[in-house]
Amino acid sequence: MTKVKICGVRTLEEAQWAVEAGADAVGFVFAESKRRISVPEAAVISSELQDHVMKIGVFVNESKQTLESIFEEAGLDYVQLHGDETPEFCLTLSIPYIKAVSIKEESDVKRVGLYPEGPVLVDSGKGPHRGGNGTTFQWDYLKGIERSGHRIILAGGLNVSNIGEAIREVRPEMVDLSSGVETDGRKDREKIFELMKTVKQLEGIQ
Repeated sequence: MTKVKICGVRTLEEAQWAVEAGADAVGFVFAESKRRISVPEAAVISSELQDHVMKIGVFVNESKQTLESIFEEAGLDYVQLHGDETPEFCLTLSIPYIKAVSIKEESDVKRVGLYPEGPVLVDSGKGPHRGGNGTTFQWDYLKGIERSGHRIILAGGLNVSNIGEAIREVRPEMVDLSSGVETDGRKDREKIFELMKTVKQLEGIQ
């Protein structure tokens, strides 16, 4: 089954909704964002979640020392890097990482191959921010990428109305949702449960 990550979690209640609905991972945004959470707040939430739930921290252009420190303090399983981090920088990390690659045009897909050591998150290159824009891109750019061996996490404008098409077309290891399960900028329990129900039905899990 395609894994699901609910990103931009800011409270224990939101994280518990995600887990109760069947999500595999929750994301904490430590970069500048309206969904930003403090490290101590994230640490408390992480400590209350089961070990099988992945805890992923979102960063932009942080130092190696900061990444590794927050990884430990917040109880993370991965750091997700949305900045200008190079392949060489990523290889210096002693912790598991996910590199985000923005896809504006088909040629951008080649950048996925620069990060073979871990999962790569592909997101829309639209909008003024790095990720979290709530916009999709041309998924057909990724056609056949699952056969390349790359571990793909698909993000960008996903919601209950397009999640089925996204999974069928890209066949990602994981899908990453934030604004698509929100109402008025906050996580919405009903939308999270509806989304997870759709994913489970799509993959024949009752």
